[in-house]
Amino acid sequence: MYVYAKKFIITLTKEERKELESIVSKGKHKSQKYQNALILLNCDEGEYQKQKHTNEVVSSVLNIGMRKIDRVKKRFVEDGLDMALNGKEYERTYEKKIDGDMEAHIIALSCSDPSQGHSQCSLRLLADKVVELEYIDSISYESIKRVLKKRT
Repeated sequence: MYVYAKKFIITLTKEERKELESIVSKGKHKSQKYQNALILLNCDEGEYQKQKHTNEVVSSVLNIGMRKIDRVKKRFVEDGLDMALNGKEYERTYEKKIDGDMEAHIIALSCSDPSQGHSQCSLRLLADKVVELEYIDSISYESIKRVLKKRT
C-alpha cells in the first residue's frame, strides 16, 4: 500500500490554470503532457480551484499511480510549470566509436579468411580481432553486428 505524504502543495495562478486548461481542451499534445496537465489542474489547492480533489481520487479517475502524481507535483514545485508538463531533457550524449574508416576495417576483416581453427568468423571473433589489431580500445560484438548489418 502506498503511503501518501503531503509534501508538495500545488497552487496555480490564474495564468497557469488558463494555460493548463487550454492544453486539456485542445487535445493536440503528447499524452504525457496532457496527463500531467490534468494532474496539476486536479491537485491545485489555490484560490482559483473550484473543487479540491485528493490524490486518491485523481489516481483512480486518471487510472495512474500515486507515485506519478507525486513526481509531477514535485517537479512543479521544484522546477516550474514547463518542466512539470514536459519532463526533463536528457543531457547524456554518447561519442561515436565507429567512423567510416573503422567501418572499412571491420568490413575488410569480415571478408577475410577466418582465423586458424575456425570455419567462420563470428561477431565476437571480429570484435576481438579489431581490438587485437589496435584499431580501437574496446568494442562490443553488437557494434560489429550493426556495422555489418548496415553494409549488407
